[in-house]
Amino acid sequence: MIAFILKGGILVIPILACSVLAVAIFFERVIRFSLMKSRGAGLAEKVVNALTIGDDGSAEKIAEQSRSPMGRILKSAIPFRGHDREILETVLVHATEEEVRVLSRYIQALATIGNIAPLLGLLGTVMGMMKAFMVIQNMGGRVNAAVLAGGIWEAMITTALGLAVALPVMLAHSYLLSRVDRYEARLNDGAVTFLTAVATRKNDEKAHSTC
Repeated sequence: MIAFILKGGILVIPILACSVLAVAIFFERVIRFSLMKSRGAGLAEKVVNALTIGDDGSAEKIAEQSRSPMGRILKSAIPFRGHDREILETVLVHATEEEVRVLSRYIQALATIGNIAPLLGLLGTVMGMMKAFMVIQNMGGRVNAAVLAGGIWEAMITTALGLAVALPVMLAHSYLLSRVDRYEARLNDGAVTFLTAVATRKNDEKAHSTC
């Protein structure tokens, strides 16, 4: 199989390099997403419960020790819990967007690889065809079908290899984007839970002060 693939020419090397890079990115993101999911599970509720009973120190400590995107968002928002709602919302939105950018890191590279791989394959095919026709020209047109067919199928190897790399890479790209979208929704839900708890606490404090 290796000998068969290497017949495709020099452009087989960058195509294979693209496949190795794509596999590394995919598994790195999958592992990171799995770790973040286990660390941030139920974190917003824990922080809200601590805030509800007035234990602000524990709430901040819980958020900090989680080492998760949700924890970092809540940790950045807790110091602003006494400010106006608009300011707190701005802090939460900014922190969430920053975490989403971190989650999306390297994913765009998969889309780039998915676009480059078939183009490299096509370039390899064109170069192979040029070599085949140069052979025909050098032989003065006295060439049999076997020689011509052999050059063509070797040229087509790079196109097939480029497509074989691009298809799973694009599927991996779509899958990781869906994971990011789901995680972003969870972060937004946690931010809303925190914001609602803070607003409820402020209303309760106002009611008590009025009484």
